Amino acid sequence: MHLATPGSRVGLQRGRITVRKAGEQLGSVPLERVMALVVHGNVDVSSAVIREMSWRDSTIVWCSGRGRVYAWSRPARSSNGLHRVEQHVASAEGRADIAREIVAAKIANQATVLRRSVKDAEAVARLRGLGRQTDQCRDLRSLFGVEGEAAGRYFGQLHQMVRGDNARGFQEEWPGRSGRGAVDPLNAVLNFCYGLLLGEVTRAVVACGMDPHAEFLHSSRRNKPALALDLMEEFRAPVADSVVLRLINNGELGAGHFHRQLETARLTDEGRKKVISAFEKRVQTEITHPVFGYRATWRRVMEIQARMILGVLDGSQDRYVGVRVR
Repeated sequence: MHLATPGSRVGLQRGRITVRKAGEQLGSVPLERVMALVVHGNVDVSSAVIREMSWRDSTIVWCSGRGRVYAWSRPARSSNGLHRVEQHVASAEGRADIAREIVAAKIANQATVLRRSVKDAEAVARLRGLGRQTDQCRDLRSLFGVEGEAAGRYFGQLHQMVRGDNARGFQEEWPGRSGRGAVDPLNAVLNFCYGLLLGEVTRAVVACGMDPHAEFLHSSRRNKPALALDLMEEFRAPVADSVVLRLINNGELGAGHFHRQLETARLTDEGRKKVISAFEKRVQTEITHPVFGYRATWRRVMEIQARMILGVLDGSQDRYVGVRVR
């Protein structure tokens, strides 16, 4: 359940989560239907809701209005305490095998999205080749080099993946990939969607009883949920990027859904609601899990991947295998 109306208050009434603003009720949902809350910007959540969500082992994720994750909740009781100790030991010692597979899956998915959007066989082949190079990387430095080159090639083609009546505005202002403080609409919506994805993956990691900070690829020194950042890499292209491209190419998102503030591009309230709706539709889409062979939503697949990492750490899984789309 995404809470995105600025100035609203979320409360609990007769077993239902209610949303009110200025005395008007905006929505009411049975508590049993809510597996997690994602709070966007200036929204007040009552202590009753926080207490009940914690009692049910359901996560609350707090984000800025632009999608940046800055907090999440977890109950005092939590499973897999010993496994978290093993996770921290493995993180300190390093697990290059897990890091390599995450990057390889990420590059493979970038190549697939590029193949679907741009008829450039040579560019796709180069990405596929970089994905194979990850097998030869024996340390994180060389792995980051391959990942960086792949990202440069992929985002160098991104502006060509948008098309339709709204494409020109996004293409003309595209300066290349940039993170925080995006000055153009395409980067702004990408950043917002990546924030949604990070919140989703963080929820999956916490649900498995793992520590979002003990990582294998990103550095924990940045005081960010490094393991969640690791795991979200393979989902960026097939989930977040696909949502952004579909919204623009179908004409659902245009220049009118952005405004300028402090020389940066930001989504309007209506624009954010469109992105959230499209993101939710995407993560509820079912795929066949490439390893286990059964159908699961993208949301469930994120948790499966987190549990696979847990299985590698406790010895019940031989190796970690990333999700690759065709």
